[in-house]
Amino acid sequence: MIAVHSPAWWRATLALCLGSILVFTNLYAPQPLLPELRDVYGVSTLVVSLVMSVATLALAGALLVFGPLSDAIGRGGIMRVTLLLTGLCSLGLALAPSFEVLLALRLVQGFVLGGLPAVAIAWMGDEFDRPALMAAVGLYIGANTLGGIGGRLIGGSIGEIGGAGASFVAIGAVTLVGVMLFWKLLPPPRQFQSRRFELKAALVDLAGHLRHPLLLAAYLLGGLNFLIFINQYSYITFRLADEPFGLSARWLGLIFLTYLGGTLSSAFSGRLARSFSQPACMTLGILVLMTGTLMTLRESLAWIIVGLTINAVGFFLAHSMASSWVGRQAQRARGSASALYLVFYYLGASLGSLWLEPFWQRGGWLGVVIASWLMLSITLGIALWLWRTEWRAEPG
Repeated sequence: MIAVHSPAWWRATLALCLGSILVFTNLYAPQPLLPELRDVYGVSTLVVSLVMSVATLALAGALLVFGPLSDAIGRGGIMRVTLLLTGLCSLGLALAPSFEVLLALRLVQGFVLGGLPAVAIAWMGDEFDRPALMAAVGLYIGANTLGGIGGRLIGGSIGEIGGAGASFVAIGAVTLVGVMLFWKLLPPPRQFQSRRFELKAALVDLAGHLRHPLLLAAYLLGGLNFLIFINQYSYITFRLADEPFGLSARWLGLIFLTYLGGTLSSAFSGRLARSFSQPACMTLGILVLMTGTLMTLRESLAWIIVGLTINAVGFFLAHSMASSWVGRQAQRARGSASALYLVFYYLGASLGSLWLEPFWQRGGWLGVVIASWLMLSITLGIALWLWRTEWRAEPG
């Protein structure tokens, strides 16, 4: 087994963090380009939001495919091939002759984007000893956030100079270079043992997780929170691209630096969980997210940035607590239980525009805030129920 801070550990961790950055760079790069794509293709805000939705929907489905597949055929090959296809899809997006072709390519790209997230932590579990695994997972999750920020910054900055096509070419080229580095850095597996995939057993495990009320509550909480959080960023780009703000794609990309608030909250969430229960922390995170959402109503760019930063703090606090709650509550097949959490998580992201769009059409950003509060009231109720359930379960 690979020991923490050994040369092999650094090499493998660097490779997997690089792969994570490439995945989330490609997933989120189009987000600051949505206003431009809307105008170029002459579609509505709801239709152009599908650029993000179809990718996250396909990614959610891919998690249920690549995870079990990797148990049978290995994990390294899946990560290498899917990253390569991801870069080629980005180059194809630059050449899309119609919006329909663009959406089809994003659907394919979303599916192959699921290859690395579905198996990366399983690869670590095969090859790393426990201290090495815990240290590497923290860095890997941090790389997720950096990839999301980097993709939006690159997409917005280059999109302003050369348009969406140039942005997709740049992302594709960066990805292909990164794939070559990933290919070279990732060590060959030493501990992996192929296991026969049994569909019936896998389905029984998934059904069991869905019948577990505490797991189902966490799945719904994570998915519905992400439905609001990630899609707020899509609609805020429409708001800030219009008057009185009139921000260009480059400045819209910089808005996503507010994600760093989530990086900070993820870092201190572990300390908070040592003093308070996980459902209490979920409740706090949702209340913070609701507060930040209200602050974005101000007609001031500074207040909007502060509100989005607070949103990121609250969302990632609740998300980190909910995802770890799943691992704690699952009695068996913890891998599939965690994968199912991610499926709900990305399904929420893909369906968010369907919920927010009617409110946006009728009330603009105020409508989005109202829709957000309605949905977050549901997740707040779920968190409070989990808190009450855990309190009742405590001895004495």
